[in-house]
Amino acid sequence: MFKTLINAFKVEQLRKRIFYTFWIVVIVRLGCQIPIPGIDVAQVKAYLESVVGSSYSFIDSFTGGSFLSMSVFALSVTPYITASIIMQLLTIAIPALEEMQRDGEDGRKKMTQITRYVSIGLAIIESSGLAIGFSRQGALGDVNALTIANIIFTLTAGSCIIMWLGERISDKGIGNGISIILLINIVSRMPNDFSNLYTMFVKSKDLVQAIIAVVIIVAVVIGTTILVIILQDAERRIPVQYSKKMQGRKMAGGQSSYIPLKVNTAGVIPIIFAASLLSVPSIVINLFNLGVGTTGQKILQVFNQNYWFNPEYPKASVGLIVYIALNIIFAYFYTSITFNPMEVANNMKKSGGFIPGIRPGKPTQDYLNKILNYIVLIGVIGLLIVALIPIFFNGMFNADVSFGGTSLIIIVGVILETMKQLESQMLVRNYSGFLNN
Repeated sequence: MFKTLINAFKVEQLRKRIFYTFWIVVIVRLGCQIPIPGIDVAQVKAYLESVVGSSYSFIDSFTGGSFLSMSVFALSVTPYITASIIMQLLTIAIPALEEMQRDGEDGRKKMTQITRYVSIGLAIIESSGLAIGFSRQGALGDVNALTIANIIFTLTAGSCIIMWLGERISDKGIGNGISIILLINIVSRMPNDFSNLYTMFVKSKDLVQAIIAVVIIVAVVIGTTILVIILQDAERRIPVQYSKKMQGRKMAGGQSSYIPLKVNTAGVIPIIFAASLLSVPSIVINLFNLGVGTTGQKILQVFNQNYWFNPEYPKASVGLIVYIALNIIFAYFYTSITFNPMEVANNMKKSGGFIPGIRPGKPTQDYLNKILNYIVLIGVIGLLIVALIPIFFNGMFNADVSFGGTSLIIIVGVILETMKQLESQMLVRNYSGFLNN
């Protein structure tokens, strides 16, 4: 990885792209430090923690700490990510969108434009909910329509600027812009997280306890990172053989290939869906000031990740079981809408391809379904292990950090994808230089 980065700096064009990306990242981080005028940050933080509960650290990690501090970039890339997921789901339900997605470059541009509009709509809805909640909690100085409108406009404009900066990185920088911004936001919170771990488990401890704590922390982080890398790169390759056929006076075809099926086919989407769904009851109750009794509070505790694996709250295991079940359901659901075995089998049959030992058509489709169900289960088990490691240490030892298994999956995935893009661009440049010579 480091060798690829060093070689990229030797190429002038790539060097300019890297520096362009760097300066946009600097702008993003500066925007994350500028608070929205007219709000009490301390009261806002207390309100958000009560509304979002255990999910606030998850959201704060994605926004690079700007969510709790309510900066102008507080919404960050979350509306765009949510809009992208919604568009993927709607593509399956709406034939017109599915046709648009298949319509080459023009269709992709139209889909991107629609995603932008959906992102803006979601940003307005999210900022409106936050502004109304702030006013009810007394986090605003003078509560009037102008103050609320200012917050809505600032948060929405900040989200649009982030989206625009991300697209500039994709066009003139290195990697996927939205992913790069998300990566930087997550990494920016890590020094504070490690500082909290040091204060909690190392500082003021005797030498032996401090050494043991450091070894455990380092081992958990390294072990989780290795597991994430394995999970990201693991794939099942299904061999495909193409039959020979006459084209003119020559025989064509006969090549061997394979279908790469990633073990973690759904990525972090199941975790995001499950965490979002479990946080809905708490958000609705707090946002609309719905009173709940002792029984209601206990029910909310069940869905709060802070109580999972905590020996003092054994009933919270119900929430953990629901979380695991939701992840499995969403993993299969998301995989089913992103990979269609029937379409793959039909395309193989049309092009004269077949899986050795499997007849083309329906048998090939059944075989792909069987393999897909198997690897999705393995992938979601690995995903759950990665996701539950930080939740386990939080419940057992109160080791609360903003980054977790989900964040590590995003970090590793974005870095690997960006390095692959750098390597491909250097390879294209080498081919161009060879051809010119």
